[in-house]
Amino acid sequence: MKKYILLAAAILFITNALLAQDEMEGEKGFKKENLFTGGSITLSFFNGQTVVGANPIFGYRIANWLDAGFALNFVYAGGRDYYEYDDKIKQTNWGPGIFTRLYPVNFLFAQAQFEHNYSTLKYYAAPGSINYMDGEISTGANSLLVGAGYTQGRDKESNTFYYISVLFDVLKNVHSPYVNVAVNPDNPSQQRVTMTPIIRAGFNIALFRGKNR
Repeated sequence: MKKYILLAAAILFITNALLAQDEMEGEKGFKKENLFTGGSITLSFFNGQTVVGANPIFGYRIANWLDAGFALNFVYAGGRDYYEYDDKIKQTNWGPGIFTRLYPVNFLFAQAQFEHNYSTLKYYAAPGSINYMDGEISTGANSLLVGAGYTQGRDKESNTFYYISVLFDVLKNVHSPYVNVAVNPDNPSQQRVTMTPIIRAGFNIALFRGKNR
């Protein structure tokens, strides 16, 4: 229940921000030329783990230094040597999210993105193993991705640009698709969770032609 309250509060905050006046520029009201879409791909290879996915977005430029919006997430993660040598694990994840980006300068930004991912996990024991944990489970996990990025083509008059970012899931939930989990083979209840660097590259595309061309 707590995660849904948090998500609802965040959505309410973003909705109010989108309808607020842009005091930084002395203009009032909603401006459709500030709407944008786009998204990114996700790619990570780290310590025997592979993560690939897509992250379409829909957002609004609240001010020249601030963007916010909604995201949809799809991620596939696979890895080896999870419980024992040569075993395999495959995880498919999808879910909604919200994000914000702060631009101290036009070409650099800091980003935070909250997601709730629904996951399906399949485990394959190593050939000849006596591990009988083969099977499939479904879980859910919150993620808070925090990091920074670089843009090319973004300025006051343009809402269309290319960007690349590096993010980390600071919540480190064991079921998150963005972490690496090391398990003690002698005691599977002992686990070490480490953050996996998530590289996202994509485009921000203006939906309407206006002064922000």
